[in-house]
Amino acid sequence: MKAIKGKLIRGFVVLAAEWGVGCRIGPMKKCSNIFTLTDSNENTHIAHTEPLDMGVDSDTLASWLADYDRDNITIGVVASHSSLQILHGARSEGFRTLGIAVGENRRRFYQAFPGAEPDEWLMLDNYLEMMDHAEWFRERNVVIIPHGSLVEYLGSANFRELQVPTFGNRGILHWESSRERQRKWLEAGGCTMPKVLEDPHDIDGPVIVKYAGAKGGRGYFIARNYRDFRRNVDIEEEFTIQEYVLGCRYYLHFFFDPTATDGFQVQGKGANAGKNLGRLELLSMDRRDESNVDEFYKLGSLRDLREMSLEPSFVVTGNQPVVIRESLLPRAFEMAEGTVAESFELEEGARGMIGPFCLETIVTDALEFKVFEISARIVAGSNPFVGGSPYSDINEERMSTGRRIARSIRKACQNNRLEDILS
Repeated sequence: MKAIKGKLIRGFVVLAAEWGVGCRIGPMKKCSNIFTLTDSNENTHIAHTEPLDMGVDSDTLASWLADYDRDNITIGVVASHSSLQILHGARSEGFRTLGIAVGENRRRFYQAFPGAEPDEWLMLDNYLEMMDHAEWFRERNVVIIPHGSLVEYLGSANFRELQVPTFGNRGILHWESSRERQRKWLEAGGCTMPKVLEDPHDIDGPVIVKYAGAKGGRGYFIARNYRDFRRNVDIEEEFTIQEYVLGCRYYLHFFFDPTATDGFQVQGKGANAGKNLGRLELLSMDRRDESNVDEFYKLGSLRDLREMSLEPSFVVTGNQPVVIRESLLPRAFEMAEGTVAESFELEEGARGMIGPFCLETIVTDALEFKVFEISARIVAGSNPFVGGSPYSDINEERMSTGRRIARSIRKACQNNRLEDILS
């Protein structure tokens, strides 16, 4: 295994909001996608602003791929999140692999899994150094497979600007990264979602407060009233106050292949009405283990726990494989199809969904789906299925999401369609 040491050769500026001393939370205001909290003197503190619309255009991508040796593509991935599955899948499909890591301990760990150990390593002092290795990646015909940790480590703006061919549509991140834009997208696609409260003073029953970004549930909390909210909220984070829906949570792992003309074809809408957009597949499904809320019931009621100065937390620590009632599958496909079809209508010239995505749902006792979030990339919940799932095995045994990504790249290389699945 070969390791390359990187150096930081360019700086980055991080901007942070400044908060007044003794700031008291007053009414929450919302302007477009900007959430603000005001103090008693009506001084406005901007928590988060609209992300810049940046990215790699199709001409730039085509110019990169013109220099690629399509018979010698290397699959590159940051060594975290779902990388074992991605690396194993790439190797199963015959690709050379590249691991990207910070810290020798992370690289050494992969020796425990020879079936997924990268053929080559790029060792960095900071993941932001990936921005300065773009030419190095391209010289080695690297295609980056994004996952939640990569976006979290780089930041969404840097990820959109990464000058390396990347699997999937980076443009969809603009819609995934904002819960408000997610809601517009999902509801337009036919999904039913939990209600959202605009003002924390309106809380009069159980709600869940969620922060933006791929944080694995860290920091989420339940509030029953404004007092609960005020006690727990981090005012420096962008947040959403969402109705707490009782039911069973199911995370549905789909894959959309815009190059396939067989199987379950997504029917276009709007400007694409009457067109088949590509094949939709259900690869697997999971539930999440969350610390410490999964064990809280053993200690009494929420009031009892708060008397002990304990609050439930929702940090994801693991994933469990699951299947749902077969009678629910048609509705699951209906939601996923609508979500994909709508992704082509989000803005003029939208490329739509490409590759894996996850609809994060709750099924109520009335057997109704509520979709509370979408992840427009591979999710760690697919990790239990490195060897396939009860759903994917029906079509092809041992097909994981990681391997399905590699299969898509391999077929695109063979059919000269890499530009249709990369960005």
